[in-house]
Amino acid sequence: MGMGKVELEAREKRHKQNIQNAVLMTVAAVGIIAAAAVAPNAIQLLKTSGTTAKLRYRAKSVLGRLKQKGDIEFIERDGKKCVRLTEKGERTLALHREKLRLAELPKKRWDWRYRLVIFDVPEKRKGTRDRIRREVHEAGFLRVQDSAWIYPYDCEEFIALLKAELHIGKDVLYAIIDSIENDKWIRKHFGLPQK
Repeated sequence: MGMGKVELEAREKRHKQNIQNAVLMTVAAVGIIAAAAVAPNAIQLLKTSGTTAKLRYRAKSVLGRLKQKGDIEFIERDGKKCVRLTEKGERTLALHREKLRLAELPKKRWDWRYRLVIFDVPEKRKGTRDRIRREVHEAGFLRVQDSAWIYPYDCEEFIALLKAELHIGKDVLYAIIDSIENDKWIRKHFGLPQK
């Protein structure tokens, strides 16, 4: 059985986000880089399959989207069009790196406390609400209710970066809790010791 339309769209969105993050990391690593050099370097970071020409095209078109979002800016240097991160781009990249750190966090000793993230974002900001869900899911959080997600390790930095990126300070609550009823399934999900 093949993938459904929603799954294909989600996969394509993740792929686009991966390319954007690879471009941001490439620019951040160098500081200022010639626009023509971004695509080949981003492709190396992606380590993905696909035709090089297609990936180059996508990486170049990503530059336009990142410029439009305010993550990068184009400057002229020695007669060449160059790219550099903006402050917003640095924040976006910091969020991405923190999310990766959480997702790849080695299983360390658990302090027997949960980190609970609850959000109440109005319907008129549905896109923001969906992005919060996507970001916490990709970072390794477990959904306990539609707008309540849990994680067993410290993630305050990630949540602070997410709030800053999405401008949603008061709509998201971060809590550290000592216990939650019927948490056996949560412990099992994260591979935590049972009581």
